[in-house]
Parts: sequence; C-alpha cells; structure tokens
Amino acid sequence: MTDTRMVAAGLAHAQAQPGFGLVSAVDPVNHAVKVMLQPAGVESGWVPCGALQAGSLRMACLPDIGTHVVTIPVEGDAEHMIMASPVFDAVIMPPTSQATGKPAQPGEMLIVAGCPTPPANGATAQGEATQNAPWWHITKDMIYSGAGDTTETLTATGKAWKVGSVGMTLDANGLAVTGGPITTDGDMTAQGTVTGKTDVLTAGISGKGHTHSGVQPGSGSTGAPQ
Repeated sequence: MTDTRMVAAGLAHAQAQPGFGLVSAVDPVNHAVKVMLQPAGVESGWVPCGALQAGSLRMACLPDIGTHVVTIPVEGDAEHMIMASPVFDAVIMPPTSQATGKPAQPGEMLIVAGCPTPPANGATAQGEATQNAPWWHITKDMIYSGAGDTTETLTATGKAWKVGSVGMTLDANGLAVTGGPITTDGDMTAQGTVTGKTDVLTAGISGKGHTHSGVQPGSGSTGAPQ
C-alpha cells in the first residue's frame, strides 16, 4: 500500500526551494540580475529582479554585484526563478543615519547612498565609500536629509537648512538666516519695515552716518544724502 505522506515528501524535496546567492551580473535596462547560487556555486541565467513598485509609480533599485540576495523559484521550477530581495549579512550591515547616529528603527525609513560596495570575488573586505553622498531619513515626527556639509530637517512646525556654519529656518515666526549674508541679483520688496541694527547702505552711502549739505533754517528741503 502506498503511503501518501512519503509521496508528498518526495515531491516536495524534488521541487526547487527558495535559497540564497550572490549577485554576479546586473542588467539595468531589463531590471534583471544573474545570481551565483549558494552553496552550489552555480550561476543562474538572467532572472527578474524584484521591484519596489511597478505601474504608474515606478521605483527601481538594483543591487550591486556581490550583494547577498534571496531567490525564489516560480512554481518550484529551478529554471524559472526571481530574485526576491537583497538581505543584509555579517559584512554588509544596515546603514547608520547621519541625523540620529542609529540604524532605522521600526516605523522609519532610511536611504543612504554611497555606502561601501559589497566584497568582490568572494573577498571579505568592502569597497570604498563615496564621499559626501546624499541620504534621507524619515522618522515618526521628522524628515531628515543631507549631502556632504548640507543638512535639511522638516517637522510639523517648520523647516531648517544648514550649510557649513550658515543656517536658515522657516517657521510661523518667519524666515531667519544666521551665520552669513543674504545676496540677491534681483529686487527686494518689503510690505513692512526694513530694520538695519548696524547700518543701511544705499549706493555706498551710510544711512546712519551720512551728512546733509545746504541745510538752512525754514521750510526748505535738504539735498540728497552725501
């Protein structure tokens, strides 16, 4: 008498199973990769790379060569598989946020470009990182972003930028710039009062220390500032 449990177990083991591998080639045009399957060390053909989103909104993010990934056979067929997703491992660890100094926590999303590339040819040392690469971090109450010496912070009450020692803040109190001058090649119009706590210069003439010529008693007007 046939034991159906043994038959089912045999069929299950005969089917290809999800596994791990290392990306060995990348095709950006077709969003596909080749994977060196582990532990057999057999290279797959070109297989679709799982997308974050495809449709009217499209998001493409291909893995580097050497990235540790999960592969899933379609309907148990080893000849037809998909690269489901990259995974972090003991060499390629999650990135650290420039804003918080921590990896992304539950309920957050962290994107960091320019990280060290995965080891090449089975090595254990990572490649070089890109200097001043951009990053973006959304938390439960803030959105941070930056690149090199520039940072940006968005909260429910305002937005702040900083470039080196120069900072700018926009909130319900208005726009404030600290650490540097404001320069424009166009006109500047104010509906309210313009206040200069040190001085105001017009065509190089001081509004605080200029003199008036030809001043006489009576109702006459003075000349232009000198």
